[in-house]
Amino acid sequence: MQTSVYQWENGGTDVAKNASDMILADDNFVTIIEAVKTGRHIYENIKKAIHFLISTNVGEIVAIFLGLLLGLDTPLLAMQLLWINLITDSFPAIALGLEPADKNIMNKKPNDSKKGLFSDGLWSKIFVEGTMIGVLTLFAFSLGYNFYGLEVGRTMAFISLGMLELIHSFNIRTEESIFKVGIFKNVYLTLAVILGIILQISVVLIPQIAKIFDVVLLNKEQWLYTIIISILPIFIIEGQKMLNRVKFGKIIYKIQSN
Repeated sequence: MQTSVYQWENGGTDVAKNASDMILADDNFVTIIEAVKTGRHIYENIKKAIHFLISTNVGEIVAIFLGLLLGLDTPLLAMQLLWINLITDSFPAIALGLEPADKNIMNKKPNDSKKGLFSDGLWSKIFVEGTMIGVLTLFAFSLGYNFYGLEVGRTMAFISLGMLELIHSFNIRTEESIFKVGIFKNVYLTLAVILGIILQISVVLIPQIAKIFDVVLLNKEQWLYTIIISILPIFIIEGQKMLNRVKFGKIIYKIQSN
């Protein structure tokens, strides 16, 4: 269908703008490429932030629900879950929104406008990753509860869940190996994770705050178990990426030499 635009006095330009899908602010058509790149960059970062937030919340649900099904005491209290949602969830999600553009972003296939945000297997990734976080949290609780008592079990679960989510935020950055693209490339995410770890540990180390959250100080052995459980998502997701041999899509165009 061909559309004509008629200019009437000084209103023709505004009519053309309203009828256009894209408006160039200059006479350089390279601007179109930069606009597409920026659009893809924003879309990918929004997707990463949503991916992280939903997967971590699924992890919390799995930990509580699975614990109830197994007849265990509540692994996490309401105050502890509120803290995790406000601190260890929020900062990394904001930092993921500031992730630098992937160098291969223009080599990916265009996004299908008919597909939703959660297409191409994102829902399955969220479910698997959330289940992983929930199971590891429940494992930390069971380990502490069976060998050291309920208070220690809840403390280990509380620290593990916060740390698991913080560490997992690095996995969300890219579908490639994070060791290949650079684990600390996103400075904002690195600072967010460091801040989250400091705040999470401070809750246990400061007696006045520890009483509010019903947590206790852990010994060296308990800290070691908690740390090992917390860093497992890095190796689990890296193994998954290696097995799946994730590809970024076909190249749209190639520069041909004369």
